[in-house]
Amino acid sequence: MIVADATQLIEEGAAAMQLAARGPRSMASRRESFDVIVIGGGQAGLSVGYHLACAGIRFIILDANERIGDSWRQRWDSLRLFTPAKYDGLDGLAFPAPRNSFPTKNEMADYLEAYARRFRLPVRNGMRVKRLFKEGSHFVVAVGSNELEAPQIVVAMGKYQHARVPAFAASLSNEITQLHSADYRGPGQLQPGGVVLVGAGNSGADLALEVARAGHETWIAGRDVGQVPFRPETFLGRNLFAPLVLGFIFHHVLTVRTPFGRKARPGALSKAVPLIRVKRADLAAARIRRAPRVVGVRDGRPLLDDGQSLAVSNVLWCTGFHAGFEWIELPIFDEHGMPSHVSGVVTSEPGLYFVGLPFLHAMSSSMIQGVGRDAARIVEAITTRRRAVGAERSILVSA
Repeated sequence: MIVADATQLIEEGAAAMQLAARGPRSMASRRESFDVIVIGGGQAGLSVGYHLACAGIRFIILDANERIGDSWRQRWDSLRLFTPAKYDGLDGLAFPAPRNSFPTKNEMADYLEAYARRFRLPVRNGMRVKRLFKEGSHFVVAVGSNELEAPQIVVAMGKYQHARVPAFAASLSNEITQLHSADYRGPGQLQPGGVVLVGAGNSGADLALEVARAGHETWIAGRDVGQVPFRPETFLGRNLFAPLVLGFIFHHVLTVRTPFGRKARPGALSKAVPLIRVKRADLAAARIRRAPRVVGVRDGRPLLDDGQSLAVSNVLWCTGFHAGFEWIELPIFDEHGMPSHVSGVVTSEPGLYFVGLPFLHAMSSSMIQGVGRDAARIVEAITTRRRAVGAERSILVSA
């Protein structure tokens, strides 16, 4: 979507958008209507909102968090992005940091909040969606005792909504402190003694290094996921990894439209990302021990795949997330519980779209530098459908 003066278009519709963002005038349950409802107020939802505002479409963004950017603020304290700031801005507003710096999670959160404010995007916070269902030609979104409806819906969120912890975690001794990475903030949450990180991907490696440096005897359990051959902060990282891999290969080569992309997509969706910032050598230098997978519990302790159990005081589960789409009451899911779509367009439910999912259209789709292109394409589909429906109604009226 090419817009001559996006800011002007957004400002012209600001009054209507601000009215849309206001809550119901009374506490009574009622149904509000919009042209489009966007579910999710992170970078994906705000990107969609930007392009909807440019198109002059009346919409609302529903965000479960109490504050824009809270999904970033609630991550562990030392988290930094893997991508430099020059790739971390959304359409219309560059990230306010040196181009080759790596923003912290709070800087990213504050940027998203500033983005919504800059473009006056109609975000309602504290709006956790309980149901999404179809009624006639409209979709209905239930939030608490209120309902909202629209002919078109964008679900703008990743598949990282609910922490995934194995069922046998409940059998660990009560004397062991256990946290999922989603609840971990820093080493101060841990008790003295050993720590095992369950899951050897980037989160596991990052947190293992942090807790080891804090003085804990540390194990990292799970399959070795490999590592990229350079560090993002180095000359090669800034001048090869960022522009070539992130800016070109992930964005233009590995897409659903290319043979390379279609071949790579299944593996990209099912396999862990190789280690990016923390390398094997860093783990070894910190005297972090590698261990097989944790497969169960024995005598209250984590049981490893090789039959040994670990006498640790803390378990950090870096075991990923569930998509958390059970509130969508529509027959759109595949055998893996993920929505079936074509580059974000759900063809089986016209008017329903997704943005922010891994490899939605390209390898970059779930990354900040890729979400804007997906958002623009989805808004084009929304606009096209609006015109088609409008034309059909005109024909019926004239007939």
